[in-house]
Amino acid sequence: MTQRIIYCLSDSVGETADLVLKAALSQFNGQGLSTTIKRIPYVEDCETIEKIVSLAKKDQAIICFTLVIPQLRKYMVQLAEKENVVYYDIIGPLIDKMETSFGMKPKYEAGRVRQLDEDYFKKVEAIEFAVKYDDGRDPRGILKADIVLIGVSRTSKTPLSQFLAHKRFKVANVPIVPEVEPPEELFLIPKEKCIGLKISPEKLNDIRKERLKTLGLDDKAMYADIERIKEEIKYFDKVIDKLKCRVIDVSNKAVEETANSILNIIR
Repeated sequence: MTQRIIYCLSDSVGETADLVLKAALSQFNGQGLSTTIKRIPYVEDCETIEKIVSLAKKDQAIICFTLVIPQLRKYMVQLAEKENVVYYDIIGPLIDKMETSFGMKPKYEAGRVRQLDEDYFKKVEAIEFAVKYDDGRDPRGILKADIVLIGVSRTSKTPLSQFLAHKRFKVANVPIVPEVEPPEELFLIPKEKCIGLKISPEKLNDIRKERLKTLGLDDKAMYADIERIKEEIKYFDKVIDKLKCRVIDVSNKAVEETANSILNIIR
């Protein structure tokens, strides 16, 4: 059994180098080769590189690295060549090719992939939050939310919550119904977090009638009755007066327009 050591260096966590190494090593499975990967993350100085090159020379090891900071990368290459240590720059040559092809300067920031991953997971977390605390299902979400949307039924609270979640905001939404007292949590949060969604009675009447038709129901139901709608909006105005929060008229706005108005307010 042949025993070999591979040093895996990175100025971040080193996951990229580790994955590439394992993918390459899989091509040598079943050939009597035993390898040990020694990962050295967060390489920030030349002294660490000197130690690893010295160890690699002693162990007759290979050094693979993803060093994006130019000074560290250059020093790594120069020292490995001077000491006759086998090395492989996993990401550097590709960055160089892209720089030439794109005509742009790279950021040369360690850990950019991880930052992008964290951004993605924040978005997923926000989307899950919007689903969990949609339509006032759990008023505890109001206290945890970045934005709280309030409005009567069919004022686009749910699609707005999802749209804003894709912008990484945790959004809870609360329906306003005359027969139901608003959750007390609504009055415990800063008014700046609250956004009221107002709509004209006539527009809401049209929307609700269409909704009932889509469901195969009679469009003359109480849900679409104009007097009932006026009663709901009157109660909504009463709640808003108590909250003293900002209000956006969504009567003739697309979801994207309303979302941008909300973002302008929040920011």
